[in-house]
Amino acid sequence: MFQPNRLRRGIALLLFLLITIILVTVASAQISLGTPKPEIRGVWLTNVDSDVLFSRQGTKAALARLAKLNFNTVYPTVWQGGYTLYPSAVAKRVFGKSLDPTPGLQGRDILKEIVDQGHKKGLTVIPWFEFGFMAPADSELAKQHPDWLTKRLDGTTIKNEGRDERVWLNPFHPEVQQFILDLIAEIVSKYDVDGIQFDDHFSLPAEFGYDELTVGMYKKEINVSPSNDFQETFWVRWRADQINNFMQRVFSTIKAIKPDCIVSLSPNPLHFSLPAQLQDWFTWERRGWIEEIVLQVYRDELKRFTTELERAEVELAKSHIPVAIGIMSGLKNRSTPISKIESQVREVRKRGLAGVSFFFYESLWNWAEDSPVSRDIAIQRMFLMPNSRP
Repeated sequence: MFQPNRLRRGIALLLFLLITIILVTVASAQISLGTPKPEIRGVWLTNVDSDVLFSRQGTKAALARLAKLNFNTVYPTVWQGGYTLYPSAVAKRVFGKSLDPTPGLQGRDILKEIVDQGHKKGLTVIPWFEFGFMAPADSELAKQHPDWLTKRLDGTTIKNEGRDERVWLNPFHPEVQQFILDLIAEIVSKYDVDGIQFDDHFSLPAEFGYDELTVGMYKKEINVSPSNDFQETFWVRWRADQINNFMQRVFSTIKAIKPDCIVSLSPNPLHFSLPAQLQDWFTWERRGWIEEIVLQVYRDELKRFTTELERAEVELAKSHIPVAIGIMSGLKNRSTPISKIESQVREVRKRGLAGVSFFFYESLWNWAEDSPVSRDIAIQRMFLMPNSRP
């Protein structure tokens, strides 16, 4: 005989068992990949090997995708390849070009688009000052201001980055400093950004600094010529300190315009960044001139990766400000398996760091042996629920 009450009890039991299985699965995933405490879940948006910025629809779709996958932060490039990627009155005044000439950027203001759309999706938008003091050797900036370039001891100015020829603006030149400060002030005052990020290019390769202006500054202060050995300790320290002084001006400039604007830095590990790039980010952190670090730890071997997370300066910094880790999600000619990305995220969370950011958007899904669908599923496992930044 048909018994509706028994049927209802049976359906309720099945639903209860199903919900229990789902909750246990979610809890297990959270345990294996870390607790859902506030964390930075970021990604860099680039204009190299990536089409994400070259159409309004593509940019909008990317932001929607990231929000759906529970990311909370984007770092879009705004100063790259000797051009601004937003319409800049400063760039127009200094070298005659207000915008990168790439066709997909014309008639648009991608920074405004990203700020508007990103905020609608609940994303924190921190534009990335990618090229720092670096510029292409054939850029209008370099051609029109050759006196702004710094040199090696032998008088050469070009440093290859892969196949690309780069030059370096002299970070000690007053006009260079003012140009950089004006670009930063333009971004912070004109757009409703949540922060601004600098990286390993906000520095100077140690072999440079032998231009007349810098040598003259050093001789005036120290009363001797700089060492011919660009790695000589005092010469490294003096140049690093000049960059430190400029970073203090950068911080003050930003805060005078927008006190709640986050000053973020994505440096290389200190044992490389100071002697090789004259970038003493540990001093910046100790003196309160940066408020967030996204440390670039692009290591294939897990042991080398975790060693960088456990260095003393990282431990000290993370007790003071949020310290997240930049993870390589792949390059066009070198993909990163999703299993490796997952294991690195686990190690970051295990050590109580402030989160992760992936370099870069395109490689999160493309060029890998894993299918985009499988990588989507893995990212959903890593970021099960929406989460706030620390």
